[in-house]
Amino acid sequence: MSSSEEPGESIGIVQESQHLRLSREEIENIAVSAIESSKEMLGKEEINLVRRIKSRQAKCLKNNYRQMIVLSGGSPELQGLLAGVIVSSISRFISKERGGEVSVLYMYHDEFDSSRIRKETFRLYMKKTTGKKEGVNRVIDVYEKTDRYLGTTFDVLVLDLNDDLKPNDIGRLVEIVRGGGLIVLLVPEWSSWDSKLTIFKQKLLVPGFNEPRHVFIRWFKFTMTSADNVVIYDVVRKKVIYAGKVARPLETSSRNIVIPKETVFPEEIYKLALTQDQVEFLKLVEELFAKPFKAKKIALVVTADRGRGKSCALGIALVGLAIHYSKFRNKVRILLTAPEPGNVASLFSLAIKAAEALGIELKVFRKEGYVVEVKTDKFSIEYWRPLDIPRINGDIVAVDEASGIHVPQLHRIFESHDKVIFTATIHGYEGAGRGFSIRFLGELRNRSDVFLREYHMETPIRYGEGDPIESWLYRALLLNAEPAELDENDIKAIREGYLQYEEVSPEELFTDKKEKDLRELFGIYVLAHYRNQPDDLGLLADAPHHLVRSARTSTGKIVGALQIAVEGGLDENTIYSLLRGNKVPGNIIPDRILKHLRLWEAGKTVGYRIVRIATHPKVQSMGIGSFLLKQLINEARIKGLDWVGSGFGVNSKLLKFWLKNGFVPIHMSPDRNPVSGEYTLLVIYPLSETARKIIGIGASVFLEKLIYSLRDTYRDLELDVAYVLLTSINSTNPRPLEMNPINVDRLWIYSYGPMTYEAVSDVMYKLACYYFMHRDYLNFRLSELEEKLLIAKVLQGRDWESVSKELSIGDTKAMLMLKEVASKFLLFLFNKDIGSEIGLYLNQLGGG
Repeated sequence: MSSSEEPGESIGIVQESQHLRLSREEIENIAVSAIESSKEMLGKEEINLVRRIKSRQAKCLKNNYRQMIVLSGGSPELQGLLAGVIVSSISRFISKERGGEVSVLYMYHDEFDSSRIRKETFRLYMKKTTGKKEGVNRVIDVYEKTDRYLGTTFDVLVLDLNDDLKPNDIGRLVEIVRGGGLIVLLVPEWSSWDSKLTIFKQKLLVPGFNEPRHVFIRWFKFTMTSADNVVIYDVVRKKVIYAGKVARPLETSSRNIVIPKETVFPEEIYKLALTQDQVEFLKLVEELFAKPFKAKKIALVVTADRGRGKSCALGIALVGLAIHYSKFRNKVRILLTAPEPGNVASLFSLAIKAAEALGIELKVFRKEGYVVEVKTDKFSIEYWRPLDIPRINGDIVAVDEASGIHVPQLHRIFESHDKVIFTATIHGYEGAGRGFSIRFLGELRNRSDVFLREYHMETPIRYGEGDPIESWLYRALLLNAEPAELDENDIKAIREGYLQYEEVSPEELFTDKKEKDLRELFGIYVLAHYRNQPDDLGLLADAPHHLVRSARTSTGKIVGALQIAVEGGLDENTIYSLLRGNKVPGNIIPDRILKHLRLWEAGKTVGYRIVRIATHPKVQSMGIGSFLLKQLINEARIKGLDWVGSGFGVNSKLLKFWLKNGFVPIHMSPDRNPVSGEYTLLVIYPLSETARKIIGIGASVFLEKLIYSLRDTYRDLELDVAYVLLTSINSTNPRPLEMNPINVDRLWIYSYGPMTYEAVSDVMYKLACYYFMHRDYLNFRLSELEEKLLIAKVLQGRDWESVSKELSIGDTKAMLMLKEVASKFLLFLFNKDIGSEIGLYLNQLGGG
């Protein structure tokens, strides 16, 4: 079971930390002055530091490992100057040792004068000391454009973290540095960095919570001070704070690449492979998709940690397939999807490179800066949102970063196409894919109608195996977090109900002492949720209104986890603003209730919103989730809160779980999430009398809204979800049913005569609405099949073919069954049957 943030949540509003005051010319003058004073600003300590870094870098180059230097504190111009001196020296050294051009990427925030000074000092020093002649190419950019560098490779990376540390940025950028390269972090004064109010922290603040927890940076620092290949230097005190040992390389097999002698794809395609893993990927694609194959449905699933080149290999393979298929077909169409267009940037880059290697000219189409299609007259490779793929025909579908797509949507994609390639990141920024491996892949393995091949890529394409910076990154961002190993005694204790409910302090959780608990808890989230990013970890650590609860076994192992947000208690001005359609940070449930139910009191109430609830995959369906909810509700009641609620991508199984635990549906998003493909449902467990009144009204309003929206907004809502919702929400006392006598008689001729449904659809629609609105108070009840037929055909207006397919009955049986439903309406609502008088006179209509 899982619950997640509703799409579009606004966590916080950035407060202006520093207004831009200096002109470009003033910034440049400060930088020039710093460079001219470099001999006074930098002494023997910095000279020794550069020598030490260069000595370590030589070993890193030999080992194909990376090195990270942290420069802490100092004025902006001093930090920028020292960074320039180090990067200039190491870049020229790498160029000399390795040969060829060295690429440098510098990232900063241009909304702060201090950041602009650092950047400009660095830029001018690099311009003065390096250039094309020295084999150094520089790129300077802002963090807002971080996405565009996914899939690229640099030798040196400089990250200015003085004003912000956004975990996603670290996850995206650190991994683009190749082996033998250098990463430089520019950070505030070491002892005060923890409490720095960064941009990321400011965005976590919500009404009533004006100070973040300051936990994540402390954790980030702690992981660096025990990592190999890391040097931390205090710029102000001119001393090394920490110097980790230079890691020795692992004894691994050689990187010799062997290309098969006989291939379907041209040899030029295979020559683009950087590792033997990529060669094996291409061979598998050939075997499964380029040759005749009897299996009706074919799936290739390729998994890897980040940086193994699976997306690049997929881009190369798709071009190979397109060229091969175009020999036999007039127009080949390959569909490509991923959580975001930015996820497939490297894929398209290698697809273009593969086409160039074969002398093929591609037409390239971009949208919002991203490549979304490449094509020739004979084939096209097109990016579409996950939500769109089931509705589009293609020869082959490729799903990149499948671990970032909700499992039900993956099933919809696979059911709608016969040949699909899935790639998934198991550990990495894109979203850990262990949930994908266990849930989606596990189900594919059990299907007899699917020919499934799996391949796991292990060799990094940018750096050597065992790279210590990768190890540090995975630890700092919990990219490889796993739940606890459970034994038979643990499972027995869980079955017998021996569980402990704990309030977990993030301040304690993010420490050396509690690291095991942290990894177990976050590992459960990773397995349960379709997308986890480093920012989620930062949110858990620093958001002041977010709390953590866990369920432990008697042996102390975490087997269930809750992340909750305190919401509500809004002032009059904020409530008024929300009623007018504006947004405030956080407060998802009060926001939706106020906007859709329009009750002022809803904004005053205070409650817990369950952001995530997850259980260990080995002990799901053993009552742990219900145990956590029961304990949380009890805690909320003791603390005097008004409600406990949640928002989640709705499916029938998850909906039944929440209903079983007493939660009431009150709102559903009008659109499907473009990645998960599901509607988001809000459910509430009311505690106070005020909340019970609000939720009672809200449930009735939602029931009516849902009934009347099934023909339009929710016409594609899954039938089982619609059925559970309509039959679980308490209906209202029936008002007298007003029906024109003519329509009653039309209902009779439909029920017992030759008239078709299409001739009385208006009457049946009104009756279906009345039935579900007052279902609990009527003196008759339709069968489950009849109710589902009524929902699918009458309320959603589906065609007979789709209705009969959904209900697994023939068209004729469905038509006759709906006539029987009409006859029940006629009998119980109007006291008429087959023997009743039919036809009308004018005086019966009030016409005299």
